[in-house]
Amino acid sequence: MNDELIEKLSHLPDQPGVYLMKDAQERIIYVGKAVVLKNRVRSYFQSSRNHSPKVQSMVSRIVNLEYIVTASEIEALILECNLIKKHRPKYNISLRDDKTYPYIKVTMNEEFPRLYATRRVQKDGARYFGPYTSAGAVHETIKLMRKLFPLRSCRILDARRPCLEYHIKRCLAPCAGFVDAATYQGMIKEVCLLLEGRSDTVVQSLKKKMEAAAEELAFEQAAKLRDQLAAVEKVREKQNIVTGAGDQDAIGLARSALGTCAQVFFIRSGKMVGRDHFLLAGSDQEEDEAVLAAFLKQYYSQSTFIPKEILLPMNIEEQSLLGEWLSQLKGSRVAVETPKRGTKKDIVTMADGNAALVLQEQEGKIKAHSEQTEGALADLGRYLGLDGPPERMECFDISHIQGSETVASMVVFESGMPKKEEYRRYKLLTVEGKPDDFKSMQEVVSRRYAQGGQPPPDLIIIDGGKGQLSSALEIIRGAGWLQVPVIGLAKEFEHIFREGDSEPLILPRHSQALYLIQRIRDEAHRFAVTYHRKLRSKRNMVSVLDHVAGIGGKRRKALWDHFGSLAKMKAATVEEMAAVSTMTFPAAQAVYNFFRQQGH
Repeated sequence: MNDELIEKLSHLPDQPGVYLMKDAQERIIYVGKAVVLKNRVRSYFQSSRNHSPKVQSMVSRIVNLEYIVTASEIEALILECNLIKKHRPKYNISLRDDKTYPYIKVTMNEEFPRLYATRRVQKDGARYFGPYTSAGAVHETIKLMRKLFPLRSCRILDARRPCLEYHIKRCLAPCAGFVDAATYQGMIKEVCLLLEGRSDTVVQSLKKKMEAAAEELAFEQAAKLRDQLAAVEKVREKQNIVTGAGDQDAIGLARSALGTCAQVFFIRSGKMVGRDHFLLAGSDQEEDEAVLAAFLKQYYSQSTFIPKEILLPMNIEEQSLLGEWLSQLKGSRVAVETPKRGTKKDIVTMADGNAALVLQEQEGKIKAHSEQTEGALADLGRYLGLDGPPERMECFDISHIQGSETVASMVVFESGMPKKEEYRRYKLLTVEGKPDDFKSMQEVVSRRYAQGGQPPPDLIIIDGGKGQLSSALEIIRGAGWLQVPVIGLAKEFEHIFREGDSEPLILPRHSQALYLIQRIRDEAHRFAVTYHRKLRSKRNMVSVLDHVAGIGGKRRKALWDHFGSLAKMKAATVEEMAAVSTMTFPAAQAVYNFFRQQGH
């Protein structure tokens, strides 16, 4: 331990809070909470005989720590959840790919709400249902909802006349004022009830409406409601009754040598309405109770719905604390229980069994993923003669056509996987109109590394041969990055050029290390080409719109920002173009007519 770390350990408070462990690059590698910070944090640096290999590995990397004192243990739990979600530390147990799960969004913040799929959950007043196991399940559910209820799908609410959806009875045309807000909101309430799994309530409501319509001799309306009722009944048949009543989540857990799987059964109003499974990373050396607690914190910190009762397969140390936290999130009491007998115990046992089946099916995928990431990194580090696996890699690529619209991309891979939130793209300025890949590469690495203030990667990859590598090294070493290994990747045969070596390194043809290098190179190329095409498309669209009367610089930019491409603009109606900022109906008509007259 260094002197600074020893000093911090000696001044730890005996209060609840959260601690953040950092490595030599100031990266947060672990986040934890404690009832007494002094006792918990110091325990890591005492005799290592009682520590698991994972904890020993983590402690060996700790060079600094921070802590945040909280007023209570539950505040510490909430802060711990938020920090893990934000920083995704290496040594914390984490849900794999939790950001990719799709949701169904109902825009309750609008007067006439819409229903669509999204992968971003925001605090915007809308209601979110999910997460769903796949995008296919989301789209199938949305398709069913739109078949059952005439919901609007367009974004514009000031149309002069309704579209085709209204005429084929698929929309009530709120855009044209053909339905009042109260009637529409009543329909949305039924949609939400059905998405929650409360089909009984929807059935009762539809029956009352159908009987009322029949009594008023509105037989056409009664027939529509009858068809809706039949469709909802079919949905209800697929939901198995498992308990008497109430909303519950039943959690199952299964483990094997290759990973851990948590299974969640969703029970709403006493019916099984769905299930989902999650693979947990970094859990191989943790006890079952610790894994389950970590899963519950991460899952419910991002869940859009918390039931009244959560059924666990085993007791955990923080069970009462989790119940208190979940009750705060929900706004009413949440019971976290471990059933010992009866129907509830049977449901949890079934969840355990399904988790084991999922894990059995996933073992092949998990093994392949491990080979493609951890195994590939270890092999690549060995082939390149590095001190260890290159956990963080940054790769650069240049894209242009004869020097025009020259751009560059930087993609980041961590632990063998893309980290897309850290991708960067650059519009290069020094070589515009004059193709020079060497100067282009120097500009982009200068903009990335000359400023400093960022942790160094474990490996820098330059997409190009000796020339591009030499150009990049001149800037990188000149900026003081002396220890970071830099390699050049020739476009043909993936030959690797290293600093100071005249002969290229040729990786084994079917090695995972080669496949990893190819993946990061292809991703850098894709990201650069996509940006180049976007700029070229924007330039082409601007030149086309130069010939349209009434379209100046502001309107060109507004049209581009709204539609993004010529193809979408050509397909747009006059009303859609007129709705764009700064546009008027005559200007939109002029653009619309121009595309038709010119045959675009």
